Amino acid sequence: MRTKILIIGVVAFFSFTFAQAQRGARIAYIDMEYILESVPEYQEASKQLEQKMQRWKGEIDQMSNEISQMKASLQNEKVLLTKELIEEKEEDISLKEQDLADYQQKRFGPQGDFLLQRQQLIQPIQDQVFNEVQKIGKQKKYDMLIDSSEAALLYSADRHDVSDLVLKAIGRTGKRKEAQEKQDARNNPVEDDEPYLSVVEAEEKEKKEQAKEDKKEAVQKAISERDAVRNEQRRVRDSAKAAKAAAYKARRDKLMADRKRRKDSVLAVRAAARAKKQAEIDARNAEKNKKTPPGGE
Repeated sequence: MRTKILIIGVVAFFSFTFAQAQRGARIAYIDMEYILESVPEYQEASKQLEQKMQRWKGEIDQMSNEISQMKASLQNEKVLLTKELIEEKEEDISLKEQDLADYQQKRFGPQGDFLLQRQQLIQPIQDQVFNEVQKIGKQKKYDMLIDSSEAALLYSADRHDVSDLVLKAIGRTGKRKEAQEKQDARNNPVEDDEPYLSVVEAEEKEKKEQAKEDKKEAVQKAISERDAVRNEQRRVRDSAKAAKAAAYKARRDKLMADRKRRKDSVLAVRAAARAKKQAEIDARNAEKNKKTPPGGE
């Protein structure tokens, strides 16, 4: 029985393959990079993101230069510092390096601001392109539509490139939407009449709207979770800094107190020595005065 089923499946597969070969598969491709570069909104978003990236890189370079200066300063002053002060400066450098690593992760890490904002800026445009690609694929009855920017196409005739069709469709869609909105505003400035939708179209529209809402909620949740993690990390780091600062102050106060105590002790010993010497001098003078008779005779 299993052998019969296997034979039937193999026959069906080869029959389908033969039918495809007979009628010829319709395949086209798009160049997503070319499409995105031709969209003004994408160019503006990329420009804004590039400006932010350059500003973040400048801040990272500034922090890195500050750390380098701290290391050079410590190296030059090391011979003049006590062991406690050297350890304290090394701790400060370590904290600065940790701050730099955290900031780099915040801006350019896997969940950093750069990738997140890039996704938020590009995703709506990609969704619009995807929708138009689906429409073109169905209208032209293509079997496959390939993104040449992701797939390695060794050769393909230009007539199979439908990138310009997608761009034109995006432009027409935008103009039709703007014209329809103006017409609706003129006809009914208070309320807009929704166009009639079939059951399938209504379900598809509802699914798309729900998907957009789910995506927004997911992004907001990710941002909230990321902020919570960063706040906790910042709290722990600030607590560690405060503890180290308190420990450093305690060590410094103890060091200064020990120095003052040693200094006071040395001064006390010196004062006692001077007093003893003065007492000896006074005693010798008194002894001389006793031996010398009045009048010097």
